[in-house]
Amino acid sequence: MEDITIWHNPRCSKSRNALNLLEEKNINANVVKYLDDTPSKDELKEILNKLNMTVQELMRKGEAVYKELDLKSETNEEKLLDAMIENPKLIERPVIIRGEKAVVARPIEKLEELLK
Repeated sequence: MEDITIWHNPRCSKSRNALNLLEEKNINANVVKYLDDTPSKDELKEILNKLNMTVQELMRKGEAVYKELDLKSETNEEKLLDAMIENPKLIERPVIIRGEKAVVARPIEKLEELLK
């Protein structure tokens, strides 16, 4: 099996559930605490490609900073990526990467699909 990486926020129950599932399956994942070790713009673009998502789709729209920065009406992807780098809590979680594929494990069944 290819290496698996999880962009993890220990305070998030969905993120903890995903990490627990990996551990239950004896999968030793590379854990990246993305709030502390923020991905670069190139890393975000690569992940978006693997997720087959737009920048807006990967953003946590319920975060106060999303509303404060009025990102709902922003269409410039570079500006959205910059906002995610400056405010990594805007990145939806948990992101699980396996080879050339990735999922946001919400719901957890998406992680199950990735592991098949």
